[in-house]
Amino acid sequence: MTDETDTETVDPISDAIAALRERAEHQGPSAMADEEASQSLGVHLAVNTEKRNLRILEALLFAANEPLDEETLIGRLPSEANIQELLASLAAEYAERGVRLVDVGGRWRFETAPDLADVLTEVRQEPRKLSQAALETLSIIAYHQPVTRAEIEEIRGVAVSKGTLDLLFELRWIRPRGRRRTPGRPVTYGTTAQFLEYFSLETIGDLPGMADLKAAGLLDARLPPDFTVPDPSRPDQMELIEDPLDDEEAHAFHVDFMEGAEDDPDGAA
Repeated sequence: MTDETDTETVDPISDAIAALRERAEHQGPSAMADEEASQSLGVHLAVNTEKRNLRILEALLFAANEPLDEETLIGRLPSEANIQELLASLAAEYAERGVRLVDVGGRWRFETAPDLADVLTEVRQEPRKLSQAALETLSIIAYHQPVTRAEIEEIRGVAVSKGTLDLLFELRWIRPRGRRRTPGRPVTYGTTAQFLEYFSLETIGDLPGMADLKAAGLLDARLPPDFTVPDPSRPDQMELIEDPLDDEEAHAFHVDFMEGAEDDPDGAA
């Protein structure tokens, strides 16, 4: 009798099935937990990667001695970085701070918040003061570009001194743009990226128009009826009136111009 009871109690097949069921019950929640942990780790790594890319971008812009374009920044960031999203995120982060991230002529830099200008005026370093002739010449080039030296002189009514243009070249605010498609092929002048940077202009089209100049008291109230302020971003067909200078020709022109400036009389305007 005892032997029959032991045989009925010890059933290896039933024990094996029960063991498998128990094992399945334990493995189910564990597998789900592993998957959730894996997803959580992926999100954590993505967040850490974005934070690191933001820190790299911030360091690059902070250490640069001039504004940086997106191509330069992309070359220094990891390949997976989205430069537009990073710039937008960093600009938003600095929007309410004492310095802000701004786009100046297609390049990015940190600059002090404009509402703090009054507390910085005493410590801001200014370049040498421009003469009236230099200011007039720079304004004509900015608004009428591309413009030749003869056209500058026609607008001002007096000859333009090489010393005046030399100063504007030294400040890196103007550059030779090309050659006009007219007899003699005179050199045309235009402004530079440094000009936009100094005056905090995103594009040359952001120069003040007639209404702005009148509001600032910079235009005489008794202007001729046909007086207009040129739009430097006008969509004229520039390629039809000038041929651009290549880098080598522009450099050669600049060297010759600077050497000629030494013989220029001081009395010229």
